[in-house]
Amino acid sequence: MTDVLAIGNASAGTATQEAQDAALDTLREHHDVTLVTTSSPDELEDALADHQDAGTIMVLGGDGSLHTVVAALHAAGRLADVAVALVPLGTGNDFARTLELPTEPDLAAAVVAGGAEKAFDLIVDTEGAVTVNAVHLGAGAEAAIAAQPHKRRFGPIGYTIGALVSGFRTQGKHLAISVDGERVPDRGRVLLVAVGNGRFVGGGTALLPEADPSDGLLDVAVVFSHTRRERLMYALSLGLRRHHHRDDVDYRRGTEVTVEGPDLRCTNDGEIAEPRAAYTWHVEPGALRMLVPAAGGNG
Repeated sequence: MTDVLAIGNASAGTATQEAQDAALDTLREHHDVTLVTTSSPDELEDALADHQDAGTIMVLGGDGSLHTVVAALHAAGRLADVAVALVPLGTGNDFARTLELPTEPDLAAAVVAGGAEKAFDLIVDTEGAVTVNAVHLGAGAEAAIAAQPHKRRFGPIGYTIGALVSGFRTQGKHLAISVDGERVPDRGRVLLVAVGNGRFVGGGTALLPEADPSDGLLDVAVVFSHTRRERLMYALSLGLRRHHHRDDVDYRRGTEVTVEGPDLRCTNDGEIAEPRAAYTWHVEPGALRMLVPAAGGNG
């Protein structure tokens, strides 16, 4: 019987492979572990189907890898049956930051043996797509697109480069935004909309600094910074984690969020989605069970 099914990336580089091995060596001191490397959603689906006896699924990767595994488990109706663990081996590792997971692969793997299981919320849209960490529209999505050429070369700094490029190039759009049926006041063009469970995006930027992924609520940030000076001041306050108190930011919480507008580009846990005219997300409280350090979990 497999206690832990470890999911790795079949195309991982040498450094990632070494980190995977370190995590697996630690975990095998305590558990029966099976490693499966996948390179496509079909391979992942097959791996999960072949190991339905596994009580824990350990993801060896970043936010995108975690998203892919959780989405597959959600689609298979298995989230209630397993605990998910994460060894953060990605570029940004933003949800791992919110969970305060160790960055060292052996210590992260040790959380499986000595950590605590905790229920976290899941974000789901009207088409059934899930979000673990956060979604962005506007400048946030444009930043992710602009960062693509720089991520492999510069790592998390690639996100910063993308944000700088998009922040001054994006003009914003007129959007209709509602949170729990209440319309967000229209204050002109919207630069950015973020909806999330996690606090961090882009390799450590605390875009939703008050988010708690276990409180049953979505954190929502709507940014209206119009002039270049306003955008610069917003960027500076973002670094100080005081941006959500600015006059040109509407920060609130709710259980359902709708955004409507022309050709909306969206990133979901860092993955770029095709443009749509409207999105609606709702929270599924406690739908995701994860293993976190015993002394904390979402601090």
